[in-house]
Amino acid sequence: MRFLLENNILIPEPLSDKSDAKRITDIESSYPQPLNPTFEYSTELQHLLYGKQLLLDEIPFSLENIHQHYLNGYLQYRRCISKTKDGYSCVRCGNADQKLFASFGCARCKQDCAYCRKCINMGRMSECSVLVSWTGPSPIFEIPEKPLVWEGTLSPGQQRASSELIKAVQTDDQLLIWAVCGAGKTEILFEGIGTALQTGKKVCLATPRTDVVIELAPRIKSAFPEIDVIALYGGSEDRNKTAPITLATTHQLLRFYKAFDMIIIDEVDAFPYSVEPMLQYAVNQAKKDISSTIYLTATPNQTWKKEIQAGKRKAVTIPARYHRHALPVPEFIWCGNWEKILKKKRLPGNVMAWVKNHLEIGKQAFLFVPRITYLENIVKILQTLDARIEGVHAEDPDRKDKVARYRSGEIPILVTTTILERGVTVPNIDVAVLGAEDKIFTESALVQISGRVGRSAKYPTGEILFFHYGRTREMIKAKKHIENMNKEAIQHGFID
Repeated sequence: MRFLLENNILIPEPLSDKSDAKRITDIESSYPQPLNPTFEYSTELQHLLYGKQLLLDEIPFSLENIHQHYLNGYLQYRRCISKTKDGYSCVRCGNADQKLFASFGCARCKQDCAYCRKCINMGRMSECSVLVSWTGPSPIFEIPEKPLVWEGTLSPGQQRASSELIKAVQTDDQLLIWAVCGAGKTEILFEGIGTALQTGKKVCLATPRTDVVIELAPRIKSAFPEIDVIALYGGSEDRNKTAPITLATTHQLLRFYKAFDMIIIDEVDAFPYSVEPMLQYAVNQAKKDISSTIYLTATPNQTWKKEIQAGKRKAVTIPARYHRHALPVPEFIWCGNWEKILKKKRLPGNVMAWVKNHLEIGKQAFLFVPRITYLENIVKILQTLDARIEGVHAEDPDRKDKVARYRSGEIPILVTTTILERGVTVPNIDVAVLGAEDKIFTESALVQISGRVGRSAKYPTGEILFFHYGRTREMIKAKKHIENMNKEAIQHGFID
């Protein structure tokens, strides 16, 4: 889209008969217009655009209608690509790596047009494309006096974290909640979300993974039944809606702009959020200038741990699960050169014995392995013991079906890569890691894997084994991490 500039007003080229139009990237300002309070704006457009930044091509309204809202101060046109002394930067994703920009001969602007390749799967951001954001009043939602109806009881550790969370919401502050796997993080959030809603704040709960968004949506809706809740992920039917509570993958936050008064980042240590600056940029862009940010993790990185210890980062620790039992501690078991044995289409004897024992006693188990290439051969070997044994990995088209069958008890042993280190809760299982010395098994991954065991109040204990061909620093750190949490929980009186 090209624009003409007349009397500090941007006019889209198709709505003008003049020919001296420029690309929005080449215009020095977005030229916002004063708000006309008598203008009858479209509430449908308001709900679509509030707190968002959408490409003009994504908006299902006529250009004339959109432009009337601009002229009356209810939305603004924004460039997609900024020019800097070092080249280009992308307004939506923050990309400034010149290797991730390309140019094409554009039929629309009749010039070579640079675009961002980093976030192109969200729609092409080019020099002549336009972002549109709402600048009018916020949609009004009716919030009941007591939006939270959940009547459960928090453990002492949960209550301590909940109280700190409420303070962070009231003071628009940041807080890290460091809670062990199975501590009941979702329930900790309820009172803080309720406090935000009661003061008219808009809340976002973001997580790196789609399956977590889908799993959380009914739990949040159940706790806040009179509040609109939308869930945003690739292919979501809620993408054109706005609501007081938004659940979203961190990728979806690229579409938001100064939208939220309270933003919660779940699994802040998880891939891809932990290693992708674009997603961290998206979070900062999606929250209002004055807002609260809550980080949730069971395994903070070393930098954050040091900041907590130095008092530079506000944090609250929950070292125990809600059911007041200690975390199961990993046991190291040497299994020899398992890769060499696997090449002979066998598995180490103690690994086979572990699997056979679980089949005999009828107790389900996860067997984590380092690579997809190993997984397929391991599954074939184990299926000679029981044909119901299956394997699952990130590229498996039947992944969701297999996990569902495992949850229902159809699959006795599920062999998996680290794809299932988080998010899957099965009440009564044991877990083993084959090749725990592999570099894929970091401290964080091994703590998360260990956290699959003993999560249920009915089955609070279980076995976690690290089968290895040599102990690594990460294995030792993971075990020490869990032991330290148990020690802290005992000191606070959080476990029996």
